[in-house]
Amino acid sequence: MRTFGIDSEEALRALEAMLRRLSRDGMVWGGRAIHATSAIIPLMARGSRKVIYAALVGNAGIALTKFIAAAITGSSAMFAEAVHSVVDTGNQLLLLWGLKQASRPPDEQFPLGHGKEVYFWSFVVAILIFAVGAGVSLYEGIKHVLAPRTVEHVGVSYVVLTVAMMFEGGAWWFALRGFRATKGDRGYLEAVRRGKDPTMFVVLLEDSAALLGLMVAFVGIGLGQFTGSPYFDGAASIVIGLILGAVAGLLAWETKGLLIGEAADRNVQRRIREIVSGRPEIKQVNELITMHMGPESILVNLSVDFADELPGNAVEAVVAELNRQIKLAIPGVCRVFIEAESWAAHHHQQQELRERPANASPSHE
Repeated sequence: MRTFGIDSEEALRALEAMLRRLSRDGMVWGGRAIHATSAIIPLMARGSRKVIYAALVGNAGIALTKFIAAAITGSSAMFAEAVHSVVDTGNQLLLLWGLKQASRPPDEQFPLGHGKEVYFWSFVVAILIFAVGAGVSLYEGIKHVLAPRTVEHVGVSYVVLTVAMMFEGGAWWFALRGFRATKGDRGYLEAVRRGKDPTMFVVLLEDSAALLGLMVAFVGIGLGQFTGSPYFDGAASIVIGLILGAVAGLLAWETKGLLIGEAADRNVQRRIREIVSGRPEIKQVNELITMHMGPESILVNLSVDFADELPGNAVEAVVAELNRQIKLAIPGVCRVFIEAESWAAHHHQQQELRERPANASPSHE
């Protein structure tokens, strides 16, 4: 018998060889991954790479196994899962590329560095999950619901799904450990909403969706075998597509804010205000603007009202000391800009900005 142009007996033998190799080599990979969790420290770039590498190794092997199983069984749910694993593998490569690009030093064209590269590639990952992962899964599911076919060699599907759950579960646990190391005391949802390193929660959400998808595929194939109805297999593929679409929407929403420019954490802003307000030469902080230029790169802009009697050279000394104090207290701060102006002048300027029409050009007088 031939399915998708592949001889089923040959594919079955190839699958058995693949499973033996995964069970032998994969446990070594898994052992390394579990061992590596003890070395995780709350440095986002290093932790992110470890999490991504762990997911990449698991997904690459699982994807090929799922495709072979889909060819043998003709299951649309298994095919949807195979596409899902391929998309995840490609996504992890994109995230690694984003981390590499983001680590480049500032240059003349990008004076504040390339930190936002990781935000851009994380957004691309969300688009790929939606367009490829969810799109193909929904297409295959609808096609098999409209023209149902009986899943063959059901035992192969169960074996592959079980092995995939083991590897995906290991990758998910590794991603969860890495995420916990960076989220601090915040809850999981708050950590996703306020997190500045998208690679951590992207991999965790991908792995969570992968586990849910495997469970849905398992249930769909099982119900089809138990009831004799071929519709459950296509329905499972549709549910997998909906899961991927929901995850893609959440990732796109969260990375959009980072790509546009999110402020630093409230605790970071409060600490900066405390440092500046604690200087006797400063009457008050008019405004504080912070922006993440990358997961570990914060831009700080301050408008402060200095004491009236302070001479110019003293202002320069205070600015230099504040620059040093802020960067020492908050290692993520890369640049500090301090503007000296009275509160009245700052208030008047802000009032003019609020009253200016949205399409009006700034005055150059």
